[in-house]
Amino acid sequence: MAEAEREYLVLKIPWFMVCLTFCMVQPTPSHAQAVKPAPPTPIDIKKVELGGTPWNSQWDQIIEKALPPEMLSSQVPHGVRRFCPRFYEMGTTDKRTFWAYFFQALAGAEAGLNTNTSVRHGEPEGAIVMRSEGLLQLSYADQKRYGCDFNWQVDRALKANDPAKTILQPKNNLECGVKILVNQTIVQHKPLLTRSGYWSTLQPDGPSYRVFAKQMTNPPAACGLPTKSAIDKSATTKSVQDDANRRQTPK
Repeated sequence: MAEAEREYLVLKIPWFMVCLTFCMVQPTPSHAQAVKPAPPTPIDIKKVELGGTPWNSQWDQIIEKALPPEMLSSQVPHGVRRFCPRFYEMGTTDKRTFWAYFFQALAGAEAGLNTNTSVRHGEPEGAIVMRSEGLLQLSYADQKRYGCDFNWQVDRALKANDPAKTILQPKNNLECGVKILVNQTIVQHKPLLTRSGYWSTLQPDGPSYRVFAKQMTNPPAACGLPTKSAIDKSATTKSVQDDANRRQTPK
């Protein structure tokens, strides 16, 4: 074998081995996780009947994509079965849909599904006015506590209900809510419903909780919850939103 051929093979074999190892071992990109619209809550249906703005089905996707694997596992507190008896037997797609419905119900109880709701509490602390804001009624302190994408320095120059505020933007608000619930149930191992929870609507036996519970009467059919809800079982947040858009379209 000529010296030139020997050097060529020496150079060629390592690259061949690298390609064989890398190309065959590396997994192919996985498909995007399956998401689907959640059923509508009673308040979502009522808002459309009254000519209001319904829950946006894209918010379901935001919630479903923000869920960590732990929220789809047996680590979820057993209290979830109060609202979704078959939670632990369901597939991951149905579990994601349940959580999308759960946060829709929470937003209905906390803010009436209104993205720009801003409620002032007490006196200012330093330069920050204490408020509960957005779909899930969160605060700027949550930015440091939970790593939420809020920016007080930007928002302070805007009006209280300006939709441009980072804390009022649905994506930021809902993703923060997921982080808060994960911290409560997975990190701290607290029940889903507890008196020490972040939201008063998830503190059992109180008046705020009863408001929330009324919104949890139409969860995904996969949950197997016996219910007397009059809402069409085929309805989703997407179909409700489409219906609202048709009503608003001039004939």
